[in-house]
Amino acid sequence: MNFDEFLQSIDLDKSAPKELNIQLRALWYDGKGDWKSAHDLIDHLEDRTSAHVHAYLHRVEGDLWNAKYWYGRAKQPVFEGDLADEWQQLVKMLLG
Repeated sequence: MNFDEFLQSIDLDKSAPKELNIQLRALWYDGKGDWKSAHDLIDHLEDRTSAHVHAYLHRVEGDLWNAKYWYGRAKQPVFEGDLADEWQQLVKMLLG
């Protein structure tokens, strides 16, 4: 799946495509405006990629302290741009 197909699936599908990994599914649900489903998918995972997505989700929530904690767990700098830019960068990175 490429980035354009990912975006189209958000507009057309009621649930995340099955071929997406859990991090992309979380970002898919966030793209749909369903923060809770996105967070529920990712909040129990311990790997660095999941921590990076988790950090982004806490930025969306407005919990910057918690976001900084998760950026640290992901070994990533705190993202300074806007949320839409970070979402797009994460999706593109995870799609490869």
